[in-house]
Amino acid sequence: MEDLTPDPKTLDPIERASRDEIAALQLDRLKWSLKHAYENSPFYRQRFDDAGVHPDDLQSLSDLSKFPFTYKQDLRDNYPFGMFAVPREQLVRIHASSGTTGKPTVVGYTKNDIDNWADLIARSIRASGGRPGDICHVAYGYGLFTGGLGAHYGAERLGCTVVPISGGMTERQVTLIEDFKPRIIMVTPSYMLSIFDEYRRRGMDPRESSIQVGIFGAEPWTNQMRQEIEQVFDMHAVDIYGLSEIMGPGVANECVETKDGLHIWEDHFYPEIIDPETGEVLPDGEMGELVFTTLTKEGLPMVRYRTRDLTRLLPGTARSVRRMEKITGRSDDMIILRGVNVFPTQVEEQLLKIAALAPHFQIELNTGANRMDNMTVHCECLPDHADVYARENAAKELAHHIKSVVGVSSKIIVHDPEGVARSEGKAKRVVDNRPKER
Repeated sequence: MEDLTPDPKTLDPIERASRDEIAALQLDRLKWSLKHAYENSPFYRQRFDDAGVHPDDLQSLSDLSKFPFTYKQDLRDNYPFGMFAVPREQLVRIHASSGTTGKPTVVGYTKNDIDNWADLIARSIRASGGRPGDICHVAYGYGLFTGGLGAHYGAERLGCTVVPISGGMTERQVTLIEDFKPRIIMVTPSYMLSIFDEYRRRGMDPRESSIQVGIFGAEPWTNQMRQEIEQVFDMHAVDIYGLSEIMGPGVANECVETKDGLHIWEDHFYPEIIDPETGEVLPDGEMGELVFTTLTKEGLPMVRYRTRDLTRLLPGTARSVRRMEKITGRSDDMIILRGVNVFPTQVEEQLLKIAALAPHFQIELNTGANRMDNMTVHCECLPDHADVYARENAAKELAHHIKSVVGVSSKIIVHDPEGVARSEGKAKRVVDNRPKER
């Protein structure tokens, strides 16, 4: 892999600013954001009044802890447009979640919001090793999901040539990669593995592809997965983070020269880490739930939004702004199995240690006749390890690793190659068949 460290002269001023300069800018913008939310959003006026706080109470960054949290349910309760802080006519775009677990969460953007978003995606692509003039293959889904259009506008803002292929049509994805020769791909890590499978089906070496940079987001993935992708494609695999409620992709991004956590673009987002049980703000370096307050958003300001993502804040390295560790999981995606907390990323980490197994998997949860919960891990063998002996050994080895490291017993089913359902977007890692009421 080539050295893709950006030229320091191309960095934005905030990426080189002192901590004092960053804090001063944040305080100024935070005061504006709280005032904007209070004066223009009936939801926030009521929420602040109920908590007995006013925007004028913010005199330092630490004063933010006095203000109430915002939850995903708040967006559902105010569906569709009740959270906006500008008249609907001033919104130039609306995105929404799929609504698979309830009403969709609707987010909206003013023209200025879209411009800021494009700037931050462009900054993220540059931090990943992208350059003006690169061809960028965008395989995130387009439509109401923020991934595709967010990546698209940011790549154009940087000066890239965009291939807006969206998700799915894996055969066509590989054909266009080979024909158009993009230098950058933006896609979920699980779908990148499906693209690898297609290369393998064609008998082609993905290491010979033109791709030098993969910018992966929309789902948690491990450093072991990074190593797997980098090895099979001979490319840099870089993490991007975002969520629709805060902006979309581009809230934070790894820098290709260090790959040691995601630098948060702190000129637009103020991060906190809290104890997910008590809501207490934790000091930098401690693991907890990530909370964001937007500093510049006009259409949908968010005050202390609880992301449910678990991580910790660390000092900046390649940039002045602080880093967050790769997301280890979500507090609402955590599996509690017989009293043990289990995250899908922990299972992925152990699976990637087994040479005979492909990196595709799905966890199935059931309740047995004895009312004991049990976990089955569905995975698949590689084509050259498809005999019964190799599969039995792989299942035993994976079960041993999960028991030793994660702390739970599990049943392992090793399917034929391509026996685990593929994802064309975010991977569905957990199928929970346990009774909802017990």
